[in-house]
Amino acid sequence: MTTRWILIASVDFPPPPLKWLFAFVEIIGTLPKQLQGLQQLFCMPYIYIAHGFRLPDKNSHQPALRYSLPFHGQWTVINGGVDKSTSHSWGLPTQRYAYDFVILDENGQSCSGDKTLLQNYYCYGKDVLAPADGIVVDVKDQLPDSRTYGNGSVDHAAKDIRGNYVVIRHADKEFSAMAHLLPRSVKVKVGQQVKRGECIAQCGNSGNTSEPHIHFQIQDIKSFFASAGLPISFQNIYVERARNYDKFDPRTAPERDENDASTIQRGYIVANMAFHEVNGTMDCE
Repeated sequence: MTTRWILIASVDFPPPPLKWLFAFVEIIGTLPKQLQGLQQLFCMPYIYIAHGFRLPDKNSHQPALRYSLPFHGQWTVINGGVDKSTSHSWGLPTQRYAYDFVILDENGQSCSGDKTLLQNYYCYGKDVLAPADGIVVDVKDQLPDSRTYGNGSVDHAAKDIRGNYVVIRHADKEFSAMAHLLPRSVKVKVGQQVKRGECIAQCGNSGNTSEPHIHFQIQDIKSFFASAGLPISFQNIYVERARNYDKFDPRTAPERDENDASTIQRGYIVANMAFHEVNGTMDCE
């Protein structure tokens, strides 16, 4: 009986043409997000020129109004602050003063159980609120949630870094943007007037994100890519250092200036104080 050995160790699988095809498909699939990255890069000179090479900061910017947090209850700031050491993305002018919020439990965890299942994240599906009175100027609602891998990786198949989002004009040169919203959860449309605390959508995982959270920023024009981010001044908020935050985020969380009641930063639990007593709240149905 003759034994025939099947040699597979030296076989290149998939063959080179298929590898090229897979690579091409991946490039095409991620092209929209790559183009948005280039758009942010190419808009940076315009932003600097528009502001005379002096971007707004916490000392020079005079906000037209103070904002409420865009959610009910206690959430934790996991990205964001008013200086370079705590900034969401200091090198990106539009997101320099942006914030990312999640809900953490007492053990510093953002979910319970399997981290690849979106419904296991505490903030998933929670209401997102208008941070102040204004007029809706831009909306996207139909993008699917991105996959979450539970290890900090993002889904490269996302078509828009913002995912689903709402942009609201609050004053001259002051617009808020809330991103990564749940598909088909947006309750408002362009041209609609909204009140502070009104439910506009729900928290999701759409766009360039590793897990469900709310991305919130104030910018000086409608465009997400060509705007300068503005330091946010909050009103009537509760702030407390998050316990066991290091279990979620290994980065050191700098101490906050306790004398400044209007700003927040990474590593702190935040909430609106007595919000309903002032303006009322309108939940999503």
